[in-house]
Amino acid sequence: MKTKAAKLRFDLSGYYFFGLVLLVLLGFWPSYFAKFFNGTADFSFYFHFHAGVLILWMSLLILQPILIRKKRLDIHRLLGKGSYLLIPLIFISIILLTHSRLPHQGQLTDDHLVGTFNSVKDLVILAVAFFIAIKYLKDYQLHARGMIVTGLAFIEPAFIRFTLRVISDPMMAYVVTILTVYAVIIYLIYLERKQASARWVFPLVLVLYVIAHGMVIFDILYFPFWRNFVTLFAELPLTIN
Repeated sequence: MKTKAAKLRFDLSGYYFFGLVLLVLLGFWPSYFAKFFNGTADFSFYFHFHAGVLILWMSLLILQPILIRKKRLDIHRLLGKGSYLLIPLIFISIILLTHSRLPHQGQLTDDHLVGTFNSVKDLVILAVAFFIAIKYLKDYQLHARGMIVTGLAFIEPAFIRFTLRVISDPMMAYVVTILTVYAVIIYLIYLERKQASARWVFPLVLVLYVIAHGMVIFDILYFPFWRNFVTLFAELPLTIN
């Protein structure tokens, strides 16, 4: 007789997200956290705002599965309502931080084009993941997958900063980072290969990443349409340099 495939234990994901916290610390320690200890922190409000809301979100990703595991669904639902405020704040923080890094007047560099695209890519991944989590709020398997992907979106920004310190070649560091992100998603797909349903979330996210990285690798970001978009975005009166 065929046995039913065991479901992935998403209630344990909160403990695994401690690893994400470690990765963020490794990635951003020299450029952000360490500067508060040596007195060289001179970041803009936009950077602090961005860091603050992301720290709150990572805390939520850790706490929510643990609350489910401890059967504290009342607190889980209460904190879940806070995500409706926190996600828009994350989006605003990414937009403002990205805009503040662009020259409001003057020539855009290739780094500006790539940096803005990476921000847009992260926004799309977060938007798709959160939409899935909210649309399927009553479907635990899909809801959990959507929330996990919002955490996976932090891997690339943190890991690329770490690899750039270890690998001197920026292109090689970028390739290693991409392959690491793919490896994590493919491993999750492999783990749920016998899952009866809800298996489409991680493959969808993998496809989105492949499309985004393909646009970078094949230099699509240097086409006039993207430069014009970034130029218009930079001219918006959103931030103060």
